[in-house]
Amino acid sequence: MKHFSRVSIGLISGIIMGASLTTAYSVFADKDTSATSLPLEELRAFTDVYVRIKNDYVEEIDDKTLLENAIRGMLTGLDPHSAYLDEESFKELQIGTSGEFGGLGIEVGMEDGFVKVISPIDDTPAQRAGVKAGDLVVRLDDTPVKGMTLNEAVKLMRGKKGTPITLTIVREGADKPLKITIVRDIIKVQSVKYRMLEPGYAYLRITSFQSKTTANLMDAMKQLKKDNGGPLRGLVLDMRNNPGGVLTGAVGVSDAFLDDGLIVYTEGRVQDSKLRYNASPGDVLNKAPMVVLVNGGSASASEIVAGALQDHHRALILGTKTFGKGSVQTILPLKSDSAIKLTTARYYTPSGTSIQATGIDPDIELKTLEVSAAKEDEFAPLKEADLSRHLDNGNEDKQTKDSKEEAEEDLATSDIQLYEALNILKGMSLLSGK
Repeated sequence: MKHFSRVSIGLISGIIMGASLTTAYSVFADKDTSATSLPLEELRAFTDVYVRIKNDYVEEIDDKTLLENAIRGMLTGLDPHSAYLDEESFKELQIGTSGEFGGLGIEVGMEDGFVKVISPIDDTPAQRAGVKAGDLVVRLDDTPVKGMTLNEAVKLMRGKKGTPITLTIVREGADKPLKITIVRDIIKVQSVKYRMLEPGYAYLRITSFQSKTTANLMDAMKQLKKDNGGPLRGLVLDMRNNPGGVLTGAVGVSDAFLDDGLIVYTEGRVQDSKLRYNASPGDVLNKAPMVVLVNGGSASASEIVAGALQDHHRALILGTKTFGKGSVQTILPLKSDSAIKLTTARYYTPSGTSIQATGIDPDIELKTLEVSAAKEDEFAPLKEADLSRHLDNGNEDKQTKDSKEEAEEDLATSDIQLYEALNILKGMSLLSGK
């Protein structure tokens, strides 16, 4: 018969004694002990397994490793987003939220043991290499992803600028796995981008939600109005492949376009997880029409914005169904310089709809299409403008007209969703009389 080690027996005694004291305290503190007492039978099973691993496993394992693995198991068994962050992983998380880090530029999660790409970030090595939302990463170089934790996979993907890594990807619709080699770079996330599409109509893209996103958006709107020489007639807000970010950024962006009303609320088991966010007076677009572009890579904070603007009938949502990440994760630091990332609440849109696992349905569904320019006939039909010595109409500069038509054609072939959004926006503007 094998003998238990002294360390293990001490650990078992401590767990059982702690459980007994907690149960005894709960009896006196509260008549309902079901929510606060520890499950003694389950703890006995845990300590039994612990001791068997400690004594019988093929290699000697230290107590710290075993206990950290047990904690990881408790959290990863809950949902794809809860996790244990050891000291190194906790530092990695803090680096990742600073807006600048070495890596590939993708927002990822876990699905069926593989790394799933939620969204590639704009202007990053991953996006330029052709990584797409929904891709499943099955290998990192020659290392299978199956069996890794998300933190372990992220750690492998991050690295020094200039170093390559090959991702083996399974993509829906592809006949076989794809191998994509990406060279790591310093990822600098520019949260807000903007430009004029044509006089009166502006384009504003939010790539992710950071602490300064709202301030950046207000600056962008001010510059767009200046470039337009006055108030805008309409705005396309592009949140395609936006993986989310900080909640305050989503609330601030929603508030910028709403005069009043509920933006989002959260519900959880503890009181601190029950929050409500309301809009303050003032619409930075002065109630001019909006079209919001979303797709399957739009997640979390971007879904909050789309849901709020949709429920208040402030904007028309165009594109495809969003990702459906409607849960709130709270980082809870521990005494050992580690932390746990725990799902503590769910997001709800103003109408009371949970985003979790359902996403936001667009008002108008428009899938991503590739439009190629039609081949010109060798002999195109003649027009008045083609005749020699034709009269000008005296109302429009030909060069301006030609450049405008060329810009519209380029938009139609390069981004059909944006092209359709602009056309819809023009119709909304005409109907609203602005």
